[in-house]
This record gives sequence, structure tokens and C-alpha cells, in this order.
Amino acid sequence: MKKNETAFILDLDYIYFLIATQKTFTCTEASRSSPDTINKPAHDAFTRLLQRQPLSSENLWNEVKTFVKNDQGVLIIDDTVLEKPYSQKNGLITYLWSNKDKKVVKGVGLITLLWTDGKSYIPCDFRVYDKPIGGQTKNQHFRDMLKLAKQRGLNPSYILMDSWYASLENLKFIANHLGWLFLTRLKSNRLVNPDGTGNRPIKEIHIPQGGIIVHLRGFGFVKVFRTASQDGSEGYWATNDLNMTEEKREELEEQAWKIEEYHRGLKQCCGVERFQVRRTESIIGHIQLALRAFLRLEFNRLMTGISWYEAKLRIVREAIRGFRANFLFRFL
Repeated sequence: MKKNETAFILDLDYIYFLIATQKTFTCTEASRSSPDTINKPAHDAFTRLLQRQPLSSENLWNEVKTFVKNDQGVLIIDDTVLEKPYSQKNGLITYLWSNKDKKVVKGVGLITLLWTDGKSYIPCDFRVYDKPIGGQTKNQHFRDMLKLAKQRGLNPSYILMDSWYASLENLKFIANHLGWLFLTRLKSNRLVNPDGTGNRPIKEIHIPQGGIIVHLRGFGFVKVFRTASQDGSEGYWATNDLNMTEEKREELEEQAWKIEEYHRGLKQCCGVERFQVRRTESIIGHIQLALRAFLRLEFNRLMTGISWYEAKLRIVREAIRGFRANFLFRFL
């Protein structure tokens, strides 16, 4: 290889850069922070790396499939917005509703299928929601991801999801087509028939502590539960497991909330929303490698008990320790 020839870089070069860097997640910074060698890669090499990533989740699945127990655990599906408020509308960036901000924001919609056994939290599939460009709705992505999970041999105990995904078509797809159990939130205006006297909003029926079996309009019999938050608001859950107890529902709800922790970790520790590339292929490439970076932080947590945030901080702490031992700046 000639001295001026750009080095060929691997996925791991970018993955470990995402784990180590603290603030700037760009191809230029990836090049600048590369080890000083004769053929140190230029930023264009990292740009090409992102562009040649597959648009599917095959690489991600190939890394996690040996850790996921096919007949154990649950699958959680949810989406988050990778906010890009200052970016020009290009590639996959569009306008999306943000539950966090309670308003429409500009960014990229990321849908993740997360597997957990209660201890490990492993993303095993993802989709980028871009209906204005790609044409598929969130619900279509939802069904495609679960169908692929079935094809890959997964047989979860439950599918956990938010009320957004609790459409009749989705519920029937899970129960009838896949043969799986689900636990989902329901909106307060969903119509149920508790006693054969007619349908009415779920918020208007009496739901005892241990739940009650009702007929969900258009679907069939489900067991519903009512929960109360500290602020006084009420929530509703429904499952096609008619024998579910309140204790089991609480256990599953706690697991379902873990996807919010996952989203925070993915953003804060892996820079998934801090890309500075424009092309669709590059954005998806960055997202996929950020997911694979998260996997390494998660596996490290499982082996050592060290949190994602502490593991990332230790990299900086070691650099600070070296700097203090060998001052780079001298004051005369």
C-alpha cells in the first residue's frame, strides 16, 4: 500500500469510535482520532463505510442471534425520534410527533424490536420510519418486524407495545397469524363490552384490581387492567392471555419501560441521533453501527456490572489520567 493511499477500514473502526467519542460523532472526527499510522484513514473512508452498510438489519441480527434465547424472553417494540432540529430536510429527515416534546419535531423516526429476558436488553431488529419517502406506515413496519422475528425462529412469551401499535389489524396479526400473546396499552376511548350489554369506552367500566375479561370490539375477548400514576392519571392495559395476573402484568410493564432506558443509552452513549451525513444510505449505516456499538456496551454491562455511562466515562478518565501524568501544555 502506498503512503498516500487511503486505508480500508472495518465496521469495528467506526463502532469503537462511537463508543469512545464523547461529543462529536462525525466522519471527520473519526479520522482525526484514528491511531497515527502511515496509512491513517481519511474522513472519506468513514463516509464510504457508512454508505456500504446494508439497508437491512442482517448484520445486527448476525451479532445477536447467539445471545438471544429463541423460546425465552419477551419482545418489546417502540419508536423514538432522532431529533435533527437544525438540519436541512434531506435524506430521511422529516417532521414527526415527539412524545417527549409533545409537539411535531424534525428528525428521523427509529423503530426498534428489543428482546429481553429481564436481565439483558438486546436490539435485534430496526426500521427507519419515513412514510413521506418510503411509503410504509409504522404499523406496516411493526408487522414486518414481527413476521421476520418469527422467520428467524423467535418464539417470545409476550409482545409488549404501546397503544400506538394496538390497532385491530396488529392485534389480530399477533394472535391469529403468529400465534403469540401480547400485552399492550389501550387508549381510554377503546370500546369494550364487559357484560353483553353493549360497547362503551374502557374508561367507563369498572375494572377490579386483578383485571376483568371483556370483549374488545372487532377483536374478541381480552383481559384488561387499570393502573394509576402518581399524578392521578389512569392507564389501561389489555392482553389475550386471559389467565394473566396483576403481578405478571406489573412484571411485564416494568420490562416494557426498559426500552425507554435503551433509547436514552443509545442516544447518549452511542450518538445515534448526532450524525452529520446527508445521504439515506449513510444515515441508515450510522444508525445500524450505533446499534451495534450499544450491543458492546450492553454485553460489557452484563459481564462486568458496569453501566453504559460509566464504561464510556472510564475511557475519558483514562485519557485525563494520561494527560495529567504527561502535561501537554507548559506554562512558563
